[in-house]
Amino acid sequence: MEAFVNQLNGILWSTPVIYICLAIGLLFTILTRFLQVRHIKDMVMLMFQGKSSESGVSSFQALSIALSGRVGTGNIAGTATAIAMGGPGAVFWMWAMAFIGAATAFVESTLAQIYKEKKDGLYRGGPAFYIEKGIGVKWFAVLFAISALLAMALLMPGIQSNSIALGMENAFGINKSVTGLIIIVLLGLIIFGGVKRIATVAQYVVPFMAVGYILVSLIIIGMNVGELPAVFSLIFRSAFAADSIFGGLVGSAIAWGVKRGIYSNEAGQGTGAHAAAAAEVSHPVKQGLVQAFSIYIDTLLVCSATAFMILFTGMFNTVGTDGKTFLVENLPGVEAGPGYTQAAVESVLPGFGAGFVAVSLFFFAFTTIMAYYYMAETNVTYLIKSKNLKVATLILKFVLLASTFYGAVKTAGLAWALGDAGLGLMVWLNLIAILILAKPALIALKDYEAQKKQGLDPVFNSTKLGIKNAEYWEDGYKVQEEKVS
Repeated sequence: MEAFVNQLNGILWSTPVIYICLAIGLLFTILTRFLQVRHIKDMVMLMFQGKSSESGVSSFQALSIALSGRVGTGNIAGTATAIAMGGPGAVFWMWAMAFIGAATAFVESTLAQIYKEKKDGLYRGGPAFYIEKGIGVKWFAVLFAISALLAMALLMPGIQSNSIALGMENAFGINKSVTGLIIIVLLGLIIFGGVKRIATVAQYVVPFMAVGYILVSLIIIGMNVGELPAVFSLIFRSAFAADSIFGGLVGSAIAWGVKRGIYSNEAGQGTGAHAAAAAEVSHPVKQGLVQAFSIYIDTLLVCSATAFMILFTGMFNTVGTDGKTFLVENLPGVEAGPGYTQAAVESVLPGFGAGFVAVSLFFFAFTTIMAYYYMAETNVTYLIKSKNLKVATLILKFVLLASTFYGAVKTAGLAWALGDAGLGLMVWLNLIAILILAKPALIALKDYEAQKKQGLDPVFNSTKLGIKNAEYWEDGYKVQEEKVS
């Protein structure tokens, strides 16, 4: 099984695909005229504007749901794996992926808003919706929805629950099965409460967990502040083949940096687009900008926090291009993953590291599984007619809970391999779609900027802009009669 999945990943994540991901992000960066720099003020301001409605969540809640998915085990275990396989230079390529990935996230999230629908009283949208409405190819949309459903409900929850279980076993000696049961009980309480409960939990838990994690990393950096120039120098030298130890790993640094960057921040994957469509906004670009900023929060803040803790303390191993010989082995016998971060924190704050990372992993990974459910449910609503929807979503809940428990007790290697396969399928399909469909997002951006120049609060009208099949926006933005907090 593991051999087959690894072979599939070899195709899905071949070198050309990795460079295509970089090229598409760069293309969108140019087409939007470096939107991720020009509109950074708007990104921050818009996060805290707007309220939820009967049909949609607020911009901040949508951001929190998206961050629930983005900020997961990839920020701790994934960053450590990138350093283990690609050396310190992989961190630079994760940063590069975040910068250009913000433009990709903007395009897919804006498209999700443009082509969103109201289903059973709630806003729904995402790649399946914009593929059908924007491109007009139903089978392509169905293929994405099925791929997303398989990835979100079956293949990827196991990575998150596996990391939680390993962390709890290493830190507190708790049996993996016990951890798995605790996870699915808590998860069940949330997902059976519907989209609004997911949004409410996310808006409180996500900021708390991210700020707490970054604060601890700042303490560790502060206690090793003299290493700051050396660490930055090591990252940049390794990224461009100028380091005597890691110079030969430049290809691996790019590959692992991009792959783990995409896995962590999800730019181009299409997952963040699902949450973006749920927001109550007067113009699609508003949520597109908010979602673009979520890439910065995920990679430039949270992933960097992990990387700095590991590199400042030297608590990592790195293998050569053969995948066997160690170039650096500072942690003999420690598998790439949370163990690096635990050792890093432990070296500075003895008795605190293992527990801190285990608890961080629990919050990061648990909220990610929660977001996976939301994304899976959105694709179920696309595939299934309303009369059968309740039964379908009930089955989905139990399938996701089962795969989450199974992931908690299986091997880490298979968990990551399955997750990479699920992610690869979604990335392939979504990148093709947004390349074809970029024009409506660029038209929307131009309209937003024109209205801002006139001193207006931008309001979207798809009919005036000549964007077809965007039914929700055909008569302009409809102000919701009932607003809730």
